[in-house]
Amino acid sequence: MLKALLKKLSEATVSVLPVTAIVVLLNCTPLVSFSWTETIVFTCSALALILGMSLFNLGADIAMTPMGEQIGSGLSKTGKFKTLLLICFIMGVFITIAEPDLSVLASQVKDVLNSTALTVSIGVGVGIFLVLSVLKIVFRVHLSAMLTFFYMLLFALVSVVLIRGNESFLPLAFDSGGVTTGPITVPFIMALGVGVAAALGDKRDRENSFGFIALCSIGPIIAVMFLGIFANGEVQYALPDYSMDSHLGSLATKLLHTVQEVCLALGPIVIFFFVLQAIFMRLPKKRLRQIIVGIFYTFFGLVIFLTAVSVGFMPIGYKMGTQLAEHNSVLLVAIAFLLGFTVVLAEPAIHVLNKQVETVSGGSISKRSMLVALSIGVGVSIALSVIRIICDFSILYYMIPGYFISLGLSFFVPRLYTAIAFDSGGVASGPLTSTFILPFVVGVCFVLQGESKILMDAFGLVAMVAMTPLITIQSLGFKAVVTKHVKEKIAMKRILDADDEQIINFM
Repeated sequence: MLKALLKKLSEATVSVLPVTAIVVLLNCTPLVSFSWTETIVFTCSALALILGMSLFNLGADIAMTPMGEQIGSGLSKTGKFKTLLLICFIMGVFITIAEPDLSVLASQVKDVLNSTALTVSIGVGVGIFLVLSVLKIVFRVHLSAMLTFFYMLLFALVSVVLIRGNESFLPLAFDSGGVTTGPITVPFIMALGVGVAAALGDKRDRENSFGFIALCSIGPIIAVMFLGIFANGEVQYALPDYSMDSHLGSLATKLLHTVQEVCLALGPIVIFFFVLQAIFMRLPKKRLRQIIVGIFYTFFGLVIFLTAVSVGFMPIGYKMGTQLAEHNSVLLVAIAFLLGFTVVLAEPAIHVLNKQVETVSGGSISKRSMLVALSIGVGVSIALSVIRIICDFSILYYMIPGYFISLGLSFFVPRLYTAIAFDSGGVASGPLTSTFILPFVVGVCFVLQGESKILMDAFGLVAMVAMTPLITIQSLGFKAVVTKHVKEKIAMKRILDADDEQIINFM
């Protein structure tokens, strides 16, 4: 176990170091200036981030992923199909309601939207689409067909929201699809998909192991769209206090709040697992002990990780945004791209996804190529978000063409790449994005457009982070198809040339 932890510490250090180095280097330039307190707290938070990420990844390997696979395959093998669907729906609802990122989102709009109504609606949306994900495997429906249908429905709802005059709901709705796929839900739901696919699906069809996150990200968007249709007013936004002093002053309270959130998020998964273990699965005691240890690793890792990003990274992100916004716009966009390119490396769920991709694909899709594609995608999304703030235009100018390109590519690339790409979109928009990059963009918007424009211009960032990997990763699939076609043509030409030589020699 110690050897595995040291390996995770090494991987986490490599992941967190780039974004930490960028912040420290910027502090050495005239562009950004942090106090000594802010610098020390940020450095300590980066070290805590490494520890938390290491513990979380280790816990995901020995607890979260096996739990999801065992529940998925165990329930599927019982033959009680209705029970499987019911449990998937219930787990989708409860896990989503307990997701820490969702509670942050709900608190931002509580003055207009009832927080309970928002979280329950989003939870029901995830639960329904988790059931649809299982049905996709059973009835062998192509993921691209389902995605096309539901995104067409989604954009039809967009037009209704616009007619109702509630355009401010759109960034909130698109962001809700990203915040619900957080660090707890992603490893579990992805592993659940693997377990169900192994028991019910065609084992030769590797696409079945992916797509759960992709579909579960659509449910919240549609749910908030419906709230936007029936809402009576525009959503209002109040700028929170991002100062370092306010975060340090409430450190103990914040830590206790984080512990409570993680307990609420992990609780339903753990309870369901042990109930199903007693009824259906009956794993050996040795395996159960490993899973229990892994749960504790996951718990402490996530508490440390979320506290570190909240205390150290959120204030620094906001202050960087406000200070860099006062300089040249081209420089601001370039730094935004660089931050996005590196911050995705430190998202804990990304490493869970990459490991599963490499395993399921048999190594044909490497972790390195996935990381490069995701980094480019997220970097572009942050840069485009800053451009949108500078120019002050609707997020629909990105969302509509972006998803049309993504859905169009899905009909020309191998289905496995499409499934991985749409899963990656939800996974990339993790806690570091919402607690470091989002405050950065809010700071930029506050300086350039004012507080009244933050909800319309700064929000939607999570949606952009979730969208651009769809294009970059499917581009890998398109490249693979073209490369394969070219190699086949070259091989065929060599065969024909060899046949011609044999005919000539014979004559």
